[in-house]
Amino acid sequence: MSPELTENLNAQSSTETEDWWEQNQPPTDLIFDDGEPLETNRHRVNINLLCDSLLEVYSDRTDFFTGGNMFIYFSREQVKNKDFKGPDFFAVLDVDGSYTRQGWVVWDEGGRYPDVIIELMSPSTAKIDVTTKKDLYERTFKTADYFVYNPFDANSLQGWHLESSGNYEDLVANDQGWLWCQKLNLWVGVWQGEINRDVAPWLRFYDAEENLVLLPKEAEKQRADNEQQRAERLATRLRELGEDPDSI
Repeated sequence: MSPELTENLNAQSSTETEDWWEQNQPPTDLIFDDGEPLETNRHRVNINLLCDSLLEVYSDRTDFFTGGNMFIYFSREQVKNKDFKGPDFFAVLDVDGSYTRQGWVVWDEGGRYPDVIIELMSPSTAKIDVTTKKDLYERTFKTADYFVYNPFDANSLQGWHLESSGNYEDLVANDQGWLWCQKLNLWVGVWQGEINRDVAPWLRFYDAEENLVLLPKEAEKQRADNEQQRAERLATRLRELGEDPDSI
């Protein structure tokens, strides 16, 4: 074989290798904001409510990440077609949660998918949330716990847990209508009350003892109320003993 032919073959092989490498590299031109607003302000508030509540109850941990209305990139085809938007709320456990992300990029996260996903339904998304997305989370993501809820319908909560068979099984509600989230070790349930001047049936977390997981502001107010009650009890006791609490 002539030196010229050998050189040409080597050049062709090198080009083919570079082409293969380029074609099989994860895409880097990712979009993290599609510019589309959420269905309603209540959807936005409930997403923030769930994220803030989880951050509060896990405040002593850095081994998790939670996001809301963020893209999850998991395949080259998905990026090419731009055919999938991220879930409304998700959580990933046993990862470094000490820094923020623009989105969740599976190939940059060691192949990790969300452990828990919550979709806040609306009339325009309800069907896909319990069919196409549910199938994706079950078969591709293998997300352990999946919930759907319409923040305008207190009776709309549904949930599934991924069994060892690889299939989702319906979660059975407790007496309060809450569903157990095994991965988070929390109940997911409806709480009627006022958030951001909107009285509504909000989706919230409850701990294993069925106590409401408070938002940071709620926790601060509760501490202040407890301190005020303690001070009032002490003042009452001092008066009973003939002392003036204002003079102490």
